[in-house]
Amino acid sequence: MRWQGQKLGVDDTAALPGMERMDGLVRSVTTPEFAGMTFHEVLAKTALNRVPGASAMPFDWTVNPYRGCSHACAYCLSPDTLIMTADGRHVPLREVKIDDEIIGTQKQGAYRRFVRTTVTAKWPTRKRAFRVTLADGTEIVASADHRFLTERGWKFVSGAMQGANQRPYLTTSNRLQGFGLGTPIAHPIESEDRKQGYVTGMIRGDGMIFHRKYDDGHRVRDIHRFRLALADPEPLALTRAYMDDLDIQTTQRPFTVPEGYRPMTALHTARSADIARLEDHIRVPQHRSSEWLAGFLGGIFDAEGSCSRGILRISNANIELLDLIEEGFAHFGFDAVRESKTTTDVCSVRLRGGLAARQRFFRIARPALPRILDVVGTAVKTSSDLRVIAVEDLGYEIDMIDISTGTGDFIANGVVSHNCFARKTHEYLDLDSGADFDSQIVVKINVADVLRSELRRGSWAREPVMLGTNTDPYQRAEGRYRLMPDIIDALAENRTPFSILTKGTLLRRDLPLLTDAAKEVRVTLAMSIAVFDDALQRSLEPGTPTAEARLDTVRAATAAGFRVTVFLMPILPHLTDSVAALDHALGRIRAAGATRVVYGALHLRPGAKEWFLQWLEREHPELVSSYRGLYPGVSAQAPQAYRRWLGKRVQPLLRMHRLDGWDEDDHPRGRPQPGLAARTATTPRLGPVRTTGSAASARPSVAPASEPTLF
Repeated sequence: MRWQGQKLGVDDTAALPGMERMDGLVRSVTTPEFAGMTFHEVLAKTALNRVPGASAMPFDWTVNPYRGCSHACAYCLSPDTLIMTADGRHVPLREVKIDDEIIGTQKQGAYRRFVRTTVTAKWPTRKRAFRVTLADGTEIVASADHRFLTERGWKFVSGAMQGANQRPYLTTSNRLQGFGLGTPIAHPIESEDRKQGYVTGMIRGDGMIFHRKYDDGHRVRDIHRFRLALADPEPLALTRAYMDDLDIQTTQRPFTVPEGYRPMTALHTARSADIARLEDHIRVPQHRSSEWLAGFLGGIFDAEGSCSRGILRISNANIELLDLIEEGFAHFGFDAVRESKTTTDVCSVRLRGGLAARQRFFRIARPALPRILDVVGTAVKTSSDLRVIAVEDLGYEIDMIDISTGTGDFIANGVVSHNCFARKTHEYLDLDSGADFDSQIVVKINVADVLRSELRRGSWAREPVMLGTNTDPYQRAEGRYRLMPDIIDALAENRTPFSILTKGTLLRRDLPLLTDAAKEVRVTLAMSIAVFDDALQRSLEPGTPTAEARLDTVRAATAAGFRVTVFLMPILPHLTDSVAALDHALGRIRAAGATRVVYGALHLRPGAKEWFLQWLEREHPELVSSYRGLYPGVSAQAPQAYRRWLGKRVQPLLRMHRLDGWDEDDHPRGRPQPGLAARTATTPRLGPVRTTGSAASARPSVAPASEPTLF
């Protein structure tokens, strides 16, 4: 694996105590991409870990490819930031969803080019806001930790030349890469002026209206006809919708074209009243507003425009229309030139200014043709003036959003923006209760090879293996190291059943691989979701995907054929243990397609307890004394009385929402069918289940479980 800016060797100021003496240490890596973290790549001697016999965990073996957790927060952009989608549109970041196709970039040969990529994760946070202003008028509101591509490489919004915050950062000598969006365009999405302008451009550009008298030998009749025939369905549908708004009724039917031409569809009407109303509507007004001109440019482009090999033209033979096209371009500050053809009367108005001008035109005119917005394969060549002219600390915090993509970047307000990798929450291992766990990450780079060797031993009895007990296997660093695909392959090849517990959406990357594995062996998937109140979640788990994002992952896994268990844990005394909160959570879980819920009260192991109480004192000081009473001294578990009370509250709700495991028994036992490994009665269990209560009960246990991680 190659990381730009990597630093090899052990940094005594950053490494964990004793790390420099650790057997198997290959190297320690630091990189600007994971500012403040050190990754200690080690050669593990073992991969399979036996759970201590005294543990209450319902499994005996685990695999943990990481020690420590790289979910450090480095969030990101205002929800209003416009993200470029795969079809060339720009949508607010708040509207982007997991699995959406958007535009990223990749180095291909000598150039960085625009490519399609998929959103793999999305999560919110609240961070101090900084505004970056570019010379072309583009503005971006981001956190100090966000990064943009400049002519000198990736740079953070804010940083320092030395000290703890030393890192490359934006200055007024930098120029961002992309095309920019220029000054924000403020106008209604669908004003009446825009609709009128669009229909005028479309009908006058490509429609046909005629009137004539017809003498059939008996009497003379007035004939009125309107027709608009197009090969592309999108502009035809938009025109028809706008005409419907005017109460102009049309019929739609196929239009005959010569062989070899694209099929076409036409709108028709022969009602004289409708045609008269349409003719009145498409008269060019004496005073033309910005909205009318924007709509006209969109309509005339859909009718007569082209965008071939990066050159945008609108052609026509009508001098009045050509003048209007030039007027529209000039009104919005575009550089355009009229070109004549020597063989015909048709002239073209060509837009100059490259991709930046084209993108700005599409944002203003909003043509309906989707294919002309495609930038895939285009080289990232910055023709706009994207010099940084100001980076301002706005002095307050705002809600922000970040996403992960397959390419590691995306286009935000027209510039190349780095994404962060999917993060979940603070999880604590017995290393350090705070910074060390988040910043010193041990990566077992050979874990899959060691696992294969251990699974081939004659003594291995193919007992169920659990992943995700101490640290999330799909934590942030997994986006770089990609250890899980080989681990999954190793377990499937050896026909060892396994379970995965995660909090994040990066699991979706491996769903095809997990589906294939499920054809050979039992695979169980579980999603951990503790908090369903967005405000509390942002405060308690500032780096995690939202509950809805994790539920979307449950839906995706369910659609892939898995019966998914949700770990509703930890349940927080006085914060998430009310009937209303539990009912709300279970209702959403059931709606997402989960088949079973395992719940448990907050478990505070040493080290984690100190961190949690610090958070409680800051956010809910009124609860501190109550929590100290529930978790006195070194006690990690909530008192038995509380857990019994919680069980009496949760069990009826589980039955009501059909998440108590009874539905599992409706499925016949036996060998799982290929692709449906998680559909059998025993599948939801995470290995050999240690039952509670009557040993004769066949019902899956949903008694409060001991929490393997803090959150």
